[in-house]
Amino acid sequence: MKALKVIYCNLLNSESDTKAHYTENVAIGISGSHIKFIVPKKEVPKLPIDTETYDYSQMIALPAFFDMHFHWVQDDVREMPKDNLLDWLKNYTWPTEANFAKKKYSSDKAQSFAKKMLQLGTMGGGCFSSIHAHAVDDALKYFKGEFIVGNVLMTMNSPDYLTQTPRQALDSVKKLSAKYKERYALTPRFAPTTHPHVMNEAAMIARLNKSFTQSHLAETKEEIDYVLELFHKLPGFEKVKTYTEIYERCGILGPQTIMGHGIYLDETELKMLAKTKTHLAHCPSSNAPISQKGLGSGLFDFEKTEKAKISWALASDIGAGPHLSMIDVMNSFVVQNKKKNNGATWTKALYRSTLKGAEILQCGQTHGSLHAKKMANLIFVEKPQAKTQDVEDLLSHIFFVPQNRREECDLKLLKVFFQGSLVGQSASAALLHTPN
Repeated sequence: MKALKVIYCNLLNSESDTKAHYTENVAIGISGSHIKFIVPKKEVPKLPIDTETYDYSQMIALPAFFDMHFHWVQDDVREMPKDNLLDWLKNYTWPTEANFAKKKYSSDKAQSFAKKMLQLGTMGGGCFSSIHAHAVDDALKYFKGEFIVGNVLMTMNSPDYLTQTPRQALDSVKKLSAKYKERYALTPRFAPTTHPHVMNEAAMIARLNKSFTQSHLAETKEEIDYVLELFHKLPGFEKVKTYTEIYERCGILGPQTIMGHGIYLDETELKMLAKTKTHLAHCPSSNAPISQKGLGSGLFDFEKTEKAKISWALASDIGAGPHLSMIDVMNSFVVQNKKKNNGATWTKALYRSTLKGAEILQCGQTHGSLHAKKMANLIFVEKPQAKTQDVEDLLSHIFFVPQNRREECDLKLLKVFFQGSLVGQSASAALLHTPN
């Protein structure tokens, strides 16, 4: 049996959009891969003689992040020009994804991306892969945490080198969904690239295996016009009025479905998403203005989304998003909404980057916050010197990074634990750690 670990530190837990609790001087007991107890330091029970103790009293422990919409196969195009979504896909993204046909290339990339993601404290989320089945295998083999992964389906309106036949696409869904069950995500890239009958048949397969579903929805006005123009020419879709209606007719929507973006949705679409209990993944750094290295898609109206009773969480959207760090995503969310005075707080950003993602993936009972019996997936940040009892102010001191120094988001994490084991630490962490 592994020795008990006890970490003396401070604790910050998220409960909701409006509640986060900060507690100083706690002891986190870790047994194997799970948290055994969290108690005030002065109330630590008598410990076995072989207990490993760590003094992180100058650090704050938080739960690991969930990134609810990202493309691991697009990591190399994060910095490419993004004048508009459709051109960016054709000129940079799709040629890059074609490289994943090579198995060694895919395996090597999966290992390096998984390491990078772990160092940034992301241990769960919704991931888009390439069309290749082995790339899904690679991602699920090397990613550490609660991830759903799917191969994008591209059976029409796609470049020759990435186009599948409907049968090839359905066979891949049948095989991977049966193999990975709830870890697999049926992933029509977006409506224009996937035949309606393929989406319909694939959705039935996914439901049979309790797999998730993910795709893109209403990211730009240009995209919406393109989608409707295409589908109005297809039998049975001549009179569809909205982008969301297309997915609803194809059986794609539901409580295990996560749609990326959802910026331009009318009232009928919001009602449809709410009725089907479909979730949205908001990608603020990807949708940000081009001057901020985003696609300039527009500002997601989370107030309208919440009023419609639609569930949503935050995401990086790598590689349209320029940075993998969820701290950068949180910054983008808060800063972009600041002028609207609409409740885009750091408390909300933390919740939508941790526990909410876990709840959407149906693992909130064991992940997303730090409590006894939950998985010991923790990240540690430096305790700010500023003395404050206000959690919102504290979160701002911890996470805020100016736009012109965004790369500093990658340096915020001092230590990272996955399933109770230390898997990453910064060079500066040693200065804040007193060995016991």
